[in-house]
Amino acid sequence: MLNEASNFAPRVDTAFIIILSVSLFFLVAVMAVMLYFTYKYNKKRNPVATQIHGNTTLEAIWTVIPILLVLAMFYFGWTGYTPEINPPANAMKIETTARMWHWSFKYSNGKMEDTLYVPLNRPVVLNLTAMDVIHSLFIPAFRIKKDLVPGRTGQMWFIATKEGRYNLFCSSYCGLRHSYMETEVVVMPEKEYDKWALDTTVKVTFGAEGKPTLPGETVMRNNGCFACHSVDGSKIVGPTLKGFYGSEIEVVTTGAERKLTANDEYIRKSIYDPAADIVKGYPNALMVSYKSTISDDQIKQIIEYLKTLNAKK
Repeated sequence: MLNEASNFAPRVDTAFIIILSVSLFFLVAVMAVMLYFTYKYNKKRNPVATQIHGNTTLEAIWTVIPILLVLAMFYFGWTGYTPEINPPANAMKIETTARMWHWSFKYSNGKMEDTLYVPLNRPVVLNLTAMDVIHSLFIPAFRIKKDLVPGRTGQMWFIATKEGRYNLFCSSYCGLRHSYMETEVVVMPEKEYDKWALDTTVKVTFGAEGKPTLPGETVMRNNGCFACHSVDGSKIVGPTLKGFYGSEIEVVTTGAERKLTANDEYIRKSIYDPAADIVKGYPNALMVSYKSTISDDQIKQIIEYLKTLNAKK
């Protein structure tokens, strides 16, 4: 089939084709027999119903054949599934985190990306963690999918067999912006990947206005902050970040409304304890704590970036 890009794809496609073929065969066969019997045994051609009291041979045939077909389909499904739960001992491990509504991938050297980079023809294990609700990691070209359940650790593995860029989705409905929870798998030759993995320097990129991307913006992008917070004043799930820093805001604290200033202390507290002071008019319990993910130095970088958004028009 088209776009088989992992070691599991041929097995999954084989099982799919066999099961589909058996299903289509019996769909056509049953419909044909039904139409034939309708024609042959209608009231005009068979006014008196013929009673059949039993046919041992026929009953054995329609019992044995379906059993054999089901066992055959089970065999192809099982032989395709079993290798997926036994990763090689020498597989490269990548910590994979899902949260509303963002994927993040952390490598053994501490490098973090919101796109999955993997080497060609090398086994890769994804250690799966969900921070909030049930998500499901799905790479169609690899024919693999795995649910991520909060409070549990999961694992999936694969060997990418074709160089290129492939879609990665969340296939389990996880809330308002579920359809935005997508990214890419980039498969590179092994030497090119090793060079990429060793390069931990912060690259300066430029936005639409030609201005360099600040470190704080990169931290926020890698942690999926822009999935819920806009920078242009539009309302998404959380309050917009445009003009937010230093502004006076109304929050709800343990059920009581109060006003405070969105200063350094508030930003830090909102990142580490997001349920403490909820901006009025926005839902609670959507954002999780980033205490184990974002460091104090990175929070300082975020604050410096937020300050620049006050000047944007």
